[in-house]
Amino acid sequence: MNNGHEPQTDTLAETDNYIIWKAAEPDGEVTYHIELGDLTLHFFNEEWDEFLQLMRSLS
Repeated sequence: MNNGHEPQTDTLAETDNYIIWKAAEPDGEVTYHIELGDLTLHFFNEEWDEFLQLMRSLS
């Protein structure tokens, strides 16, 4: 039961081994999470934007 204190989460992408999801916190902050097996990376919105820019520069 969500009593307003739990983040709302959405899966952005998923494979058999990896998942990327975001969480909208009750205070309005949005965080992004990349789970790669035992490793999880956490990003605030500004960091996520920079990470996406970095990934786009690979192509």
